[in-house]
Amino acid sequence: MRTWPAYAGLADSGELRRRVTQALDLLAPCRLCPRGCGVDRSAGERGFCGAGNRARVASFGPHRGEERPLVGTGGSGTVFFSHCSLGCVFCQNSDISHDGVGEDVTAEQLAGMMVHVQRMGCHNINLVTPTHFLPHILEALAAAAEMGCHLPLIYNCSGYESVEALRLLDGIVDIYMPDAKFATPETAMRLCRAPDYPERMAAALAEMHRQVGDLVVDAQGLARRGLLVRHLVMPGQVTETAAIMDRVASLSRDTYVNVMPQYRPSYRAEEVAGISRRVATAEYQEALAVARRAGLTRLDER
Repeated sequence: MRTWPAYAGLADSGELRRRVTQALDLLAPCRLCPRGCGVDRSAGERGFCGAGNRARVASFGPHRGEERPLVGTGGSGTVFFSHCSLGCVFCQNSDISHDGVGEDVTAEQLAGMMVHVQRMGCHNINLVTPTHFLPHILEALAAAAEMGCHLPLIYNCSGYESVEALRLLDGIVDIYMPDAKFATPETAMRLCRAPDYPERMAAALAEMHRQVGDLVVDAQGLARRGLLVRHLVMPGQVTETAAIMDRVASLSRDTYVNVMPQYRPSYRAEEVAGISRRVATAEYQEALAVARRAGLTRLDER
């Protein structure tokens, strides 16, 4: 039996098209993310993220390296967007996020990618780093729905989100998958020049949970709806991990959390004191321990 995604009803009623119009208003002046650059993206001006007036895609296709509830047998249908509104100094995909490697696409082309991963047998559409292209994604999704697209939609983001923008996704996104990166303004300023990241992330997670609740999986173990939080354990920052886990647990102790150990120094990490090494096994084990002490029980351990 086919599971219809959240956006299907809105597409049928015409509400999805109305949301496209509302999202386009956020492009000029641009306030899609908390940086609020204020540039006129509709005219091709570029702010902090470097994105222009068209969506830019680095790659798309089945991905089997995501969390188990997303992969199943057919993989997660990822669409990797170029550029990024956060810009971490240790980014492992800096060629995409910082340098903007990729190709500009129309809404019709992006819709075609969504339909293509469905035809390939993927279980979902996984939008990777989508924040700065939200209007373009909604426009493409409306077209994809008319083409028969019916996969659950994953919003795979950095956690640095505008609640105003997220509210346009209410009833559209099935699964939110944000990062929860930093707990203090000092660390966020040092690593991504966004001292407001902790408060913005906390507000975003609360809004996401309000919209979709805890992660729900079906009889096959596939995610269908809900919140899945990722936390990349950083060297020497177990105290921040503990604060983040307390924040996540305050939403719900049933929050599904992926505590990730795969940090490696990338991009300009060697220039920043304290993050020029990998995470020690003991640090990762302590990160898991503080997550459990916070009361979280749905931990995806790698």
